[in-house]
Amino acid sequence: MIPFLTQHRQRWKTGAYSWHRVPWPDSGRGLAFTHLIEVGEFGSNPGALRMFKYVPARRSSALVVVLHGCAQTAASYDFGAGWSTLADRYGFVLLLPQQQISNNPSNGFNWFLPGDTERGKGEARSIHDMIETAIVEHGIDRRRVFITGLSAGGAMACVMLATYPELFAAGAAIAGLPFGTATTLNEALESMVHVRARSAREWGDLVRAASRHRGPWPRLSVWHGGADAVVKRENADQIVKQWIDVHGLDHAPALDEMVDGYPRRVWRNRMSADVIELYVIPGMAHGTPLATGSDEKHCGVPGAFLLEVGISSSYHIARFWGLTKHSRKLDWIFARWRRDSRAEAAASPAVARDAVLKAELAKQSDPKGSSRRRSWVGAAVIRLVRSLRG
Repeated sequence: MIPFLTQHRQRWKTGAYSWHRVPWPDSGRGLAFTHLIEVGEFGSNPGALRMFKYVPARRSSALVVVLHGCAQTAASYDFGAGWSTLADRYGFVLLLPQQQISNNPSNGFNWFLPGDTERGKGEARSIHDMIETAIVEHGIDRRRVFITGLSAGGAMACVMLATYPELFAAGAAIAGLPFGTATTLNEALESMVHVRARSAREWGDLVRAASRHRGPWPRLSVWHGGADAVVKRENADQIVKQWIDVHGLDHAPALDEMVDGYPRRVWRNRMSADVIELYVIPGMAHGTPLATGSDEKHCGVPGAFLLEVGISSSYHIARFWGLTKHSRKLDWIFARWRRDSRAEAAASPAVARDAVLKAELAKQSDPKGSSRRRSWVGAAVIRLVRSLRG
């Protein structure tokens, strides 16, 4: 985040380049990067951002907005953090805003500029318009809209939760900063490295002043590396302090527990519902915590600012939001099978055709034997598969 702040320059006016779209670069990583779809029209777009989305084959009525960090793109962060994998498993639609180099030389969202962080202005307004477009186009339940981000994206997620709180059921900030911590470049640098501390009431007043909304307020999941040298971990404490005041919660956590080997703190409301959670990963640097593998709780691919530490922030955030509760395991198994099948077909169409021909030849060579082996259990499984595939 520091490089883009130190090199920040005034953006071009939207009209000067809104007609020009730089082709999406070929990453060389196949379907993992090419499954995102760009949406060209989503309002006036005063922040001059790009809009990408992913709609899984079997979708629910939920929408997750994912904001990348500096030196990343919407596609690279989606690939690394594993959000499309989770979308396939649990059926939610993904919206991925994309910064442009013309706005910021390090491709980070301008989370500290008043012209981009006030309701109805700049990048905040552009993201709002993307969300409204996705809600209408995909029949999203307005009670099931969520937002998350890393670093500059995490700080921008806090901006969106403060300026458009009525849009979101919950959010998540990873290596982010509290809303209103900075309005200039110098203040931004100070907040990142030295942390600008305020009282809970002062932090809360900044959120309450950002819109006319008076509740209910979005729930929040906060993640930070204990050894983060880019955005100091104390910023996580300030984010929690800010939203404790907004929600009117007790400052003492209601629960301290260990999850996948790491400490989790939880603040609850009077109904004993989890409203705010905090994970601080000891020894972790600046980035998104990952747990990769084939388990349902695993997803993503390690890389720059995408750190394998044995716990998947993406999965646990989705769980905190309630997006994993009503999933059917067969849904994500078949979703994964479909994606693997598409990848294999794209990589080697000839191999796929040969496999189909071999299967047909096997059927022709022993039709009676095949029929004998098909028990009533096998027939039931086939009917189940057909119904799931719709």
